[in-house]
Amino acid sequence: MVSAEVGIDYVLWTEDEVSTRVGEVAAELAADLRALPEPAVIVGVATGAFLFLADLVRRVDVRLVVDLVRVESYGAGTESSGKPRITADLKVDVAGKHVVVVEDIVDTGNTLSYLIAHLEKKGASSISVCTFLDKPARRKVNVHLVGDGKFYRGFECPDYFVVGYGLDYAELYRNLPYVGVLKPEMYKKDSSN
Repeated sequence: MVSAEVGIDYVLWTEDEVSTRVGEVAAELAADLRALPEPAVIVGVATGAFLFLADLVRRVDVRLVVDLVRVESYGAGTESSGKPRITADLKVDVAGKHVVVVEDIVDTGNTLSYLIAHLEKKGASSISVCTFLDKPARRKVNVHLVGDGKFYRGFECPDYFVVGYGLDYAELYRNLPYVGVLKPEMYKKDSSN
């Protein structure tokens, strides 16, 4: 059996660093959510955010409603198609609610902007974003929050292809407890063939 770590160039954030930072973000989020008159709706973006979402909400000590949405824009590649689409929508009604979108990574901003517009059409009164990684160097679209929305981020990510802690390449590496930089030869095709 091949190790889950095959192809990792180096670790960018260790398991302990991830855990510490998630706790800090959860504390900030909880402090803001305590001021709301009713529970916020936490919307995890599947599949990449599943570990961050689980660790985050377990550390937020206020009443919450949690749901998942699936938005696809990558397929098996390393570049976003720029054309996101919702393949599994929410079950929870967000009309009149404060929504917190929980993402694994925000890079171009296309997928997140598309999802925010979708939630706004569903009547969310305000929309915040809580992303594990933020990669502003790759931003193509400015993300506009709704109402009293706020932007929370775990780490600012350099412009590397990273995997682990929910982030994948071709559906692999999600189970790593840390964030690592993937070796380029793992995702770049040999152009001489």
